[in-house]
Amino acid sequence: MIDEGYIKYQCHWTKQASVTPAEIVSLNRWRDRLYRLGLIGQYENGIGFGNLSSRINQTHDFIISGTQTGGIPQLTDQHYTKVVDFDPKQNYVTCIGAIKASSESLTHGALYKADTRINAVIHVHNLALWQRLINVVPTTHYSCAYGTPEMAEEIMRLCNTAKTQQQKIIVMSGHEEGIITFGEDIEEAGNTLLHFFDSLTTPKAVNN
Repeated sequence: MIDEGYIKYQCHWTKQASVTPAEIVSLNRWRDRLYRLGLIGQYENGIGFGNLSSRINQTHDFIISGTQTGGIPQLTDQHYTKVVDFDPKQNYVTCIGAIKASSESLTHGALYKADTRINAVIHVHNLALWQRLINVVPTTHYSCAYGTPEMAEEIMRLCNTAKTQQQKIIVMSGHEEGIITFGEDIEEAGNTLLHFFDSLTTPKAVNN
C-alpha cells in the first residue's frame, strides 16, 4: 500500500521567506527533469510524491522541496524551505520557509548526518524500478516506514556499508515505490538515479 505525503515528525515551522531563486537553480533543473519522467508527481488520490534537497555550506542544514509539492509542474523558491535543525531520535524537524519541509526530511537529514561527503539527496517513486532493485542494491528493512526515526536510523546504518557508499542508492522496502539516490552534488545524485532508471530497458546497467 502506498503510504506517502503525511508529515510524521514534529514540525517546528517558521513561515517566512528563506530561499532565494539562485539557491535552487540546480535543484529545480533536476526536479523538472524528474517530474517529466514521472519519478516525481502526484497519485490519482491527490497525494504528491518525490522530493530533493541540497546541503547548505558544509553544515547539517539543507534546502528541501516542501510537503505536497509533487504534483506541481514547476516549483519556485516559495516551494522550498530550509531545514535548520533535526533530530531523528527526538523525531522533530525545524524549518524556515514559505512552506513546511517534505515529509521525508528526516531521511534526507539522516544521509547528511551519516556522511559529510553527501551534499544532495533525491527521493522518487517508481514501482517497476523499486521491484527490480529491492534487495539487489542496498535496501532498508521492510518494517521501517517513511518519515520515521526508524527509517532515519536504518538509512544511517546502510550509509556505513561499502556497497551503499559505492552505489549511492537505497531502496525503501517498507515504503512501496520509494527509492533514494545521493551524491557529492545534485548532478551525481541525479545521474546515479538515471543510470538505474535506464536499467529498466538495459538490464546489464544495474550491475555496472
